[in-house]
Amino acid sequence: MITLKIKKSPKAKLPVYKSSGAAGADIFSLLDYPMKIEHGEISLIPTGISIEIPEGFEAQIRPRSGLALKYGITILNTPGTIDSDYRGEIKIILINLGKKPFTVENGMRIAQIMFTRVYKGEFIKVNELSITDRNDGGFGHTGK
Repeated sequence: MITLKIKKSPKAKLPVYKSSGAAGADIFSLLDYPMKIEHGEISLIPTGISIEIPEGFEAQIRPRSGLALKYGITILNTPGTIDSDYRGEIKIILINLGKKPFTVENGMRIAQIMFTRVYKGEFIKVNELSITDRNDGGFGHTGK
């Protein structure tokens, strides 16, 4: 477990783990009025929270499976990454892939946040890479 400092607007809700085994904590919308997302439309939803993530970690923003299954609501850039040096408000990019308009209400659980360690790579220029069975086979190269 890591300790996280959270700054929040007075009406914003803190993220909540909804069960003891939950990997992600639910994040809530912070809206002055309901926001309708039409089929195919993209909306940026504020949460009213900012998080200080320790160096060596990232936050990942992921969709909620219930919203995806029931309404076709998902996150456009999933998983979204929040770097440890970002201190601004977390906003969620929702897209409606469902068949009907969807209304986001204030205080609605709209995403999940997870925290993972970050390993940075050291890039070394070489002339050749090791050979594998797949080698440079592209998408779908290994079959169905």
